[in-house]
Amino acid sequence: MQDAITSVINASDVQGKYLDASAIEKLKSYFQTGDLRVRAAATVAANSASIIREAVAKSLLYSDITRPGGNMYTTRRYAACIRDLDYYLRYATYALLAGDPSILDERVLNGLKETYNSLGVPIGATIQAIQATKEVASGLVGPDAGKELGVYLDYISSGLS
Repeated sequence: MQDAITSVINASDVQGKYLDASAIEKLKSYFQTGDLRVRAAATVAANSASIIREAVAKSLLYSDITRPGGNMYTTRRYAACIRDLDYYLRYATYALLAGDPSILDERVLNGLKETYNSLGVPIGATIQAIQATKEVASGLVGPDAGKELGVYLDYISSGLS
């Protein structure tokens, strides 16, 4: 896992040069938004269960997917869906704090699409639920932090599509 600082430093180090003005600006931006990211992460952590519950209600609960024969039918499948959405939200929060999506590639997306396809998990419905999670979480953390958190939830959605 990298963070924004490591990413900027590594890019300059690979080239064997000092940080240039662009690198310094990236670091300034990262530090200036630090409090916002920390407050957003704390809000998400304190409200994660309600965020996921509301996102599922908005996107999946009253659809064919929860009826007999649907992919979320049976308590076990429903619980697995809730678990996965919570997992995505948690890792998106980690990426938000780090200011870097690399943890999402390493710990979430690596092989996920293939696993879901082999298990018959409907990827479209999963993406729909991730987008609902983004909408609900953004409403709690505010527009600026919500936009930033949304970048990482969109990254997960893009990795699945």
